[in-house]
Formats: sequence, C-alpha cells, structure tokens
Amino acid sequence: MKFTKMHGAGNDYVYVDCFSQSLPENAPELARQMSHRHFGIGGDGLILIRPSDVADARMQMFNADGSESEMCGNGIRCVAKYVFDHSIAAKESLSIETGAGVLKLRLQVGDDGRVDQVTVDMGQPILEGPKIPTTIAASSDDGHVVSVPTEFDGRQFEVTCVSMGNPHCVIFVDEATDDLVLGLGPKIETDPRFPNRVNVEFVEVISPSEVRQRTWERGSGETWACGTGASAVCVAGVLAGRTERRILNHLLGGDLTLEWNAENGHVLMTGPASEVFSGEFHLPSRS
Repeated sequence: MKFTKMHGAGNDYVYVDCFSQSLPENAPELARQMSHRHFGIGGDGLILIRPSDVADARMQMFNADGSESEMCGNGIRCVAKYVFDHSIAAKESLSIETGAGVLKLRLQVGDDGRVDQVTVDMGQPILEGPKIPTTIAASSDDGHVVSVPTEFDGRQFEVTCVSMGNPHCVIFVDEATDDLVLGLGPKIETDPRFPNRVNVEFVEVISPSEVRQRTWERGSGETWACGTGASAVCVAGVLAGRTERRILNHLLGGDLTLEWNAENGHVLMTGPASEVFSGEFHLPSRS
C-alpha cells in the first residue's frame, strides 16, 4: 500500500490516497501497525483521503491506538495540501468532509507551486456540557462548563470544556510540566466524567494575545500539536477571561494562529502543512 508521511506543526500522520487505490481492510489495525514508531512508519495516527459526495475530499482518521476520531485540525490542513499538490482538486479554496461535518479551507501556495500554509474554518464550538460530552456540572444556566473547579487524582483545577467536533478539556496552568501532561493527562483522558474520553490541553498564558500549549491527545498520547485543541484553547481563553479572540499559540512542533470570530462564532485556524516522504507499506500476508 502506498502512503505519504505528512505533518502539521509536528502533529504527524500517515496518509493513504484512496482516490488512486482501494480502501484498506481493517483500518483500525492498519493504523496501529503503521503508526508504531519502532515497528511501523511512525505517526500520531492514520488518515485516509477518500472521495466524497459532498466535498472535494473526505478525511477519515484513526488514532495511533486504532480508535476512530471525528476531526484533526492539523491533519485536515495536510489533507488539503495533498489534494492540491497531487492535483485531486487544484484550487485554492477547498471543502473537506470530516466526522465533524464539511469544513472550508483557504490555501496559501508558495513560489514552488505547492501549498505551505492553510487556513481552516473550524466552525462554531459546541459549549453545552452534554453535547461535548461531559458530566461535569455547568457553571451557568446556558450549560457551559467554564472555569469549573474540578478534582483529578486528588488535585484541584479549573477546567473549561469545549468541543470542536471532538471533546477537549482545557486547563490553564502556570507551567505545563511533564508531571501534568504525561502524568495527569492520561488519567483525565479516561475519567468517567468524559463518556467519549477527552483531549486535554495544559495552557500557559504569556499575554492576552499569546499562549503556550501542550496536549495529551485522546488515543495518541502527547502530540507535538493539536489543531482542534488549539481552537478549543482560543475559545476557552475568551470564555474564562484569559485571552483575546485572536491569539498566537506556541506548540511543541510550531505555531498556530487562531481567531474566534465575534460575528459568526466560527474559529479560524492558520498553520503550516508539510509533506515529509512517501513510500510503500507491505501489508501482512493473510493466513
């Protein structure tokens, strides 16, 4: 099976072009094999680039543990780059179908004729607790979970919960340490108050227009970037009174620019998309 390795700000996935080859069988198992960083290609998961009846292409994604996820902000930028660079749809405005709906993307093409930056309309955030979903008690009559004191593993934090098509728990901290991200992150991910598990963002506020983020990603562990997480952080920062509507977000793998539009409520995310290499993965022989 032919594949392409790509990343958006260090959030790396293995991409399979299903326009030019058939859909793989047992995609969850294939995701586990291809994503393994010692016995496979290595990545945060597998993304299938598929034909769509309602958009220019469809993105279907699987985490490194084989679980299917609704959306990935960094992944969808790479899908858009692949679709343009490989002439599946050679236009600078694209629509991509995802598990969170059809999203619109605007491409920035470099002097070499290839895409280097992509702006994604991430849509409106979902803020009602049961729809995120979380059972953490709402902080107001509108059902929003904003700066709610919550205990995890005997420690108290203020959490703000947001869905960008997938669930996020945003926690503002003085320092996003390994103890928090690697130690507490997996415990929050599987906390029963998040019925579908949750992505966890630990965020340092540098200024009202600048933050630093580390993410424990559902099904993949710590990732170098999380686009839906960065979008959730932008929304959470405004709701919690921590940041402005437009921020620069520093992640381990690079920077993303986010803006929560006050007029239509949509979050716009701009960041890089890079193709690393292509190859052929030899599928295990059937017994």
